[in-house]
Amino acid sequence: MVIRRYNPIAMLSSSVFTPFPRQQFYRCPFPIFTQSLQPFPSLLPSTLPRHFTLSFYSNTAQTSTADTPDELHHQLSNSKQSPLKPGLYLVGTPIGNLEDITLRALRVLKSADVILSEDTRHSGKLLHYYNIKTPLLSYHKFNESQRAQVVLRKLQDGEIVALISDAGTPGISDPGMELAKLCADKNIPVVPIPGPSAVVTALSASGLPMNEFSFVGFLPKHNSSRKERLILSANESATQIFFIPPHKLSQFLEEAAAIFGESRQCVMAREMTKVHEEFWRGTIDKAKEAFLAHQPKGEITFLIEGKSTSTDEGPSESQLENELRELIAGGHSLSMAVKLNQRMTRLTLSGKRFSAIFYVRMITRVQVKANGVQHTIHDCLVCV
Repeated sequence: MVIRRYNPIAMLSSSVFTPFPRQQFYRCPFPIFTQSLQPFPSLLPSTLPRHFTLSFYSNTAQTSTADTPDELHHQLSNSKQSPLKPGLYLVGTPIGNLEDITLRALRVLKSADVILSEDTRHSGKLLHYYNIKTPLLSYHKFNESQRAQVVLRKLQDGEIVALISDAGTPGISDPGMELAKLCADKNIPVVPIPGPSAVVTALSASGLPMNEFSFVGFLPKHNSSRKERLILSANESATQIFFIPPHKLSQFLEEAAAIFGESRQCVMAREMTKVHEEFWRGTIDKAKEAFLAHQPKGEITFLIEGKSTSTDEGPSESQLENELRELIAGGHSLSMAVKLNQRMTRLTLSGKRFSAIFYVRMITRVQVKANGVQHTIHDCLVCV
């Protein structure tokens, strides 16, 4: 507890005052107000420091806080927690701000026999900040299969292995899922140590619906696969969450505008928990205007609101036409493009609702040229 200067209680906590014995110091022996200090002039220091730290004696368990990494390291070294059991520990680490880490995570990192890290140089900064000396071992997508067997032997020998990613929770768009599955198959304990996640952090501050959301992560690199994924996301009622590299933001916004529609609400979360943290909110159309001219820097988490379920109207003709052209131009056959373009819509037929009817409406005689072949598309209703 920190007491500001000129506080009479703080004056009593200075070095010139000897506290009462523990069994007697359950309450202050005199009234606490400024006038009560006048009979004790010797207790008043000539120079008051900026602040004092006041310790209270009580029957309840005493808690303390560490102001610096060194003090925290000392507390962890003298922790009375039970020793860790052998196994794989998936430890969440900060996504930007080094202070966003739990005491339990620090204790696991300090107690582990080895720490698996996506980038040892990057993770070394975190360990150095908290004075953790545990050895680091690289573990990334390029050596994941070979390194897994080495790690498995360590675990079978009874070692404690901690797995961390460059930022956030391991296994979410980062290496770790295969190792966790391998350990589970071998009946080796897999222990999650909760921590930061860019997904939940962005969603919590987005202002978009949080009762249902879908995490997409990084989109496929291949054009047709990427657009297939975007079309699926555009049809979901849940909030969609993407990880977008800064240099691909312009491409993403162009494709999202054509598939989701320009009026869909979105949020761009950039550099979260860091000095230049930014949350941009608006429609996809406004996002294009804001970010096509200049490319933002830093890690981007992009959120798009889910499809509204308040109307039975089908998608617009122009939106369907654009999506169909994109799919055929990307190498899909006409039949596959129509299948991917199907939109789940509830139609009212003879007073009954059929949710298994897909409504596909294209402009009559849409001319689509793909691979040198001219296709003519008419209105169609696809029922399954």
